[in-house]
Amino acid sequence: MVDLNEFNIVDLCDVKKSNCKHELLKMPSPMEPRVLPKTKHYRWWLRVSVYIIFLLAGQATATLLGGLYYDKGGNSKWMATFVQSAGFPILIPVLLFVPPSIKSTSAPPISTVLLLYLFFGLLLTDSDNSKIPKGKYIIGFLCTLGASAAYSLYLSCLQLSFEKVLKSENFRVVLEMQIYPSFVAACGSLVGLFASGEWDGLAKEMNDYEKGSVSYIMTLVWIAIAWQICSVGILGLIFEVSSLFSNVISTLALPIVPVLAVIFFGDKMDGVKAIALLLAIWGSVSYVYQHYLDDRKLKTKARSLVNGDSSDNV
Repeated sequence: MVDLNEFNIVDLCDVKKSNCKHELLKMPSPMEPRVLPKTKHYRWWLRVSVYIIFLLAGQATATLLGGLYYDKGGNSKWMATFVQSAGFPILIPVLLFVPPSIKSTSAPPISTVLLLYLFFGLLLTDSDNSKIPKGKYIIGFLCTLGASAAYSLYLSCLQLSFEKVLKSENFRVVLEMQIYPSFVAACGSLVGLFASGEWDGLAKEMNDYEKGSVSYIMTLVWIAIAWQICSVGILGLIFEVSSLFSNVISTLALPIVPVLAVIFFGDKMDGVKAIALLLAIWGSVSYVYQHYLDDRKLKTKARSLVNGDSSDNV
């Protein structure tokens, strides 16, 4: 008889197929829940927790520093775009120490992988050139909805790439998916920086920066580092869970930024910010709670199946 206390049920809707390829202890049919050893389950939750911390900390830090950059005299949109992807070299040493997967899987063609990196890199190359005139809030609202839809589509395409193209179970693929598209995006941002003529005004912008030129450089450097940390968290959550879960955590990070701005920069907390924070927390908790209910349902189903098999054997 199987002791269910030694196992945990993992929802197939949320866990990547790579995690489900481990040796299964009970799989009566493809439609029944799969059971993973508890140690592997804990390791999975540990990885997910680390990615969540990376996403929340990186996104909040980068957003706060980005606001500081504009508040203290920065005005180059292409520079702000460039630093979102220019920090990828800090991940190269980590990539060198992560061994490739030893499992024999059919590797995708090099041309397919290169096109994939180029596609996502070009998606990341985007300058926020839309200054909505005062009073045209409907246009701003529609642009915000469009940007949210595009971001969700981007995350879904990333998940599809992990599952259908790259097909790897190693953390190395997460780093590669961040480094190579970021390289393409950084090159595209540099082209935009020179083509737009903003490059000529960077020296004056640095000298006129309220906090000084050293603070100007350090602000941009830490923005670049923070975005890389955030991106690793986003890709890690897509790799381990799903694009939906990654998007939920990203949404939770958005209202945290005003709270941190109140703490560190002395901004005022108004009613709109408080409501946005509560709605984000409510949505995230609801998603996690629903996942908990589904997990309990799967455990109950597995317990009944095991008990039924045991009674048949007796």
